[in-house]
Amino acid sequence: MNVAAGALGVRAAERYDLPESVQQIRAQVDWSSYLPARASGAGWQVQLAVKRVLDVVLSLVALVLLVPLFAVVAVAIRLSSRGPVLYRLCVLGRHARPFITYKFRTMVADADAQKLRYLDRNEMDGPVFKMRQDPRVTPLGRVLRRYSIDELPQLWSVLKGDLSLVGPRAPMPEEFARFEPWQWAKLAVTPGLTCLWQVSGRSEIRDFATWVRLDLEYIRRWNLLLDLQVLVRTVPVVITARGAY
Repeated sequence: MNVAAGALGVRAAERYDLPESVQQIRAQVDWSSYLPARASGAGWQVQLAVKRVLDVVLSLVALVLLVPLFAVVAVAIRLSSRGPVLYRLCVLGRHARPFITYKFRTMVADADAQKLRYLDRNEMDGPVFKMRQDPRVTPLGRVLRRYSIDELPQLWSVLKGDLSLVGPRAPMPEEFARFEPWQWAKLAVTPGLTCLWQVSGRSEIRDFATWVRLDLEYIRRWNLLLDLQVLVRTVPVVITARGAY
């Protein structure tokens, strides 16, 4: 995970062939209409600028401090199963703009090809696929997922500005294509690593509509204090592995 890899990720995202339905949505949506009225004020813009500074500083410090952990995890993944250390994922950011992000690989190398076998076992009500006992997850992957270690490489996306530390989860294009119109609103802001959904139960919340309502509540209530509250609440959720699988 270096500058060169990040640059390659940006170029790959720009070439990504989005589903036609997603392209049509991007062209027709007035994203500002989903924001609260105060979003046009100076106070909102100042807080956004401070939020970005905090994202840069905190993600950079975290990436530096986590280098030893990243090295250990990378070796463990390489030795425990066949496939790359990092899983490359195209998701949609603010205003449904595609970008590439990375996670530590937690599944077998051909997990994407196997996904069709298990679609009827999806435990989420909606476009997102989640399965508690997913046979594609490796033994090491279960540990990494349980404590959200697999998510840590996404700090690089935070540093670049594609993600924020706090914000709605970034969906994959095929998920977004199945959103109901009111659910598009969650991409009116920059997605993040954690948000109200993560600190309210994560995968224990099986109804996707409830998940999105929490994201929209975050957008409606957003300020820097709310971000701080979410970050503080995320710590015990990660430590206890609540709703993680």
